[in-house]
Amino acid sequence: MGGLWEAGVKSAKHLLLRAVGNARLTAEELQTVLVGVEAVLNSRHLGALSQDPSDGEALTPGHLLTGGPLIAPPAPRTPDQQGLTCLRRWRLVSSIKQMFWQRWSREYVLGLQARSKWQHQEDDIRTGELVLIAEDHQPPQQWLTGRVGATHAGADGRVRVAVVRTSSGAEYRRAVHKLARLPVS
Repeated sequence: MGGLWEAGVKSAKHLLLRAVGNARLTAEELQTVLVGVEAVLNSRHLGALSQDPSDGEALTPGHLLTGGPLIAPPAPRTPDQQGLTCLRRWRLVSSIKQMFWQRWSREYVLGLQARSKWQHQEDDIRTGELVLIAEDHQPPQQWLTGRVGATHAGADGRVRVAVVRTSSGAEYRRAVHKLARLPVS
């Protein structure tokens, strides 16, 4: 009965409240923050856009809404309130949006990674799968995605490292715990 998307709403509300903290925002500033949060949530990956192994593009809710990826509009200029200059207010709103992005993207990637008990063996990442690459310091709404080009097994025969090629042609060698399969393939 909607448990999956309700859990996403709960997570977003929790992170937004943590990001805003004690800050007193005007209606325009709160609207700017909410538009940024909406753009972040609608930039998450749903699945591969095509089955072509050379395509690193992923389908997002933004593609369904506007036909392409969403870009957050620039923050509007606000008047001086409570002794804060416009620049300080803009920095406050920007830092709230950045804090939300950092926390949400970290939790989203962790949520995509399979966590199973040691009694159940999960399938290894295979060549050609579209994955998100967990990278710190990514700008908001920009997910680093790529296709697995090669895998390297450990001594136990399980895949431990994968070589991932992005759509820009760059190759990354990452441990599998830094990669997340997209929820729908």
